[in-house]
Amino acid sequence: MTDYNLIFGAVLLFNVAVTFRASSYYKKYFPSPTDTNKNTSSDETSTEAKSSEELAPLSGENDGRDSFRDNDKEKQDADLERGGDPPVVSTSVNAASDNAANIRHAQLLRKYLIVYLLAALSDWLQGPYVYALYDAYGYSQHEIAVLFVAGFGSSMVFGSFIGGMADQCGRRKFIILFAVIYAMSCMTKHFKSFSILMVGRLLGGIATSLLFSVFEAWLIGAHASAGLMSHLGKAFSTAQYGNSIIAIIAGQIANNAANHAEFKPSAEGSGFYTGGYLGPFDVSLVALIACGLLASALWEENYGESPAENDDDEKAKSSASGALKKAYYTTISNPDILSCGIISSLFEGSMYIFVFMWTPALTTLSKEELGDEFEGLPFGVIFSTFMVCCMAGSSIFSIAMEKLKPEQLAVTVFGVAAFAFAMIVLSASATSTFLAMNLFEMCVGMYFPSMGTMKGMIVPEDKRAAIYNLFRIPLNFIVLFSLLTDLTPRVSFILCGTMMVVATLLQIRLRTRRIGGGN
Repeated sequence: MTDYNLIFGAVLLFNVAVTFRASSYYKKYFPSPTDTNKNTSSDETSTEAKSSEELAPLSGENDGRDSFRDNDKEKQDADLERGGDPPVVSTSVNAASDNAANIRHAQLLRKYLIVYLLAALSDWLQGPYVYALYDAYGYSQHEIAVLFVAGFGSSMVFGSFIGGMADQCGRRKFIILFAVIYAMSCMTKHFKSFSILMVGRLLGGIATSLLFSVFEAWLIGAHASAGLMSHLGKAFSTAQYGNSIIAIIAGQIANNAANHAEFKPSAEGSGFYTGGYLGPFDVSLVALIACGLLASALWEENYGESPAENDDDEKAKSSASGALKKAYYTTISNPDILSCGIISSLFEGSMYIFVFMWTPALTTLSKEELGDEFEGLPFGVIFSTFMVCCMAGSSIFSIAMEKLKPEQLAVTVFGVAAFAFAMIVLSASATSTFLAMNLFEMCVGMYFPSMGTMKGMIVPEDKRAAIYNLFRIPLNFIVLFSLLTDLTPRVSFILCGTMMVVATLLQIRLRTRRIGGGN
């Protein structure tokens, strides 16, 4: 019999350990020699800077110092032209620059996380209760499947061009639009009407496309504008860690909201319902309102325009279809961008299939082991374990990035994911299957910051959101295929493992093109 609580406790302890190792506290209490030198240099620089600031008002010779710097720079340039040695940059100056960049990055990350985590909260609140709500309305499994297919189809169709519109019109505007559209989708859930629920699924598909493209595009654009691209990996790792925490919190909030009031029509014979499974959607609506308001108040606007596209003629020619066409040709003409798109679709497609199939897989194995003693799976504990594994994965990414590039780390991530699916397929016990599933969830935690950082370096800024949404087209095909075919869990996991093997091979080629052998 699988002891899910014991496994959860072990995973939680492991997560605490790797999170501490990835944190600044570890470097504070167990500094490496380079960290010690940086701290020493930083202290010296702070003292020098403070002294200069104190003397400047008294001396009134700031212009003289600037003139001295200009003359000194001219002298250094003349020395370089004569073949002299380049000037030596003080390590203390570098340390001061690093500290200033860290402060600016912390401020940027706080602004981003406040808005992004509210958006993530709204999404996590809804997820577990969509099917349950449709079932409570009395719709058949076929009708529910139609609604789900409509949602993914909407994401595929509208997402193909809405990203280009965000690049042109402003990503912050489209994040606010995301909040409005998703809020409208939540409101439709109160109606029993199939047609209104269909409209809600279509709106939800559009919102999902925005959630998984425009937020990331805004973050990368903000890092580029602030000159903080070297901090991008840390930003994605922190966001993924926070997303996992939010998922656990959302599960508890949604459970309480769903049990807060009785599910019933507002009046006898009315098609408008309240309470029950609608509770999580109402809480999500509040989170979306806060998300939109905070985005408008805290975030600066950024665009996907390159300097060459700022003239009036180019703006006049631009359109949603034109942006999509440009994004398509850019993607297929650049092997690195194309590889990123295929790899991300393969991994995220396997992730969605995993979400659909882990419940029937574990249920079947547990029933075979326990027989009549089987009383159901502890879904709350299992979900929490998966999320803690994702958190551990994002911390492992931060640790690995101290020595590896994301292109190198991603090869390991996809290889381990393929191994995890092989274990799931070959395992005959619920315990070993659950452990393999946790291994895959750790890969999920490493994947998002790895792929986010790679896409940040590979995808051009002027077409970023449009290309990100193009990446989601094959992903939605994979998801629709899994929904419309009657595959068993075992066959589904074999498919996932195959996709991970292909992703690993493609990532090896991508790594070789970008950084050589990868050692």
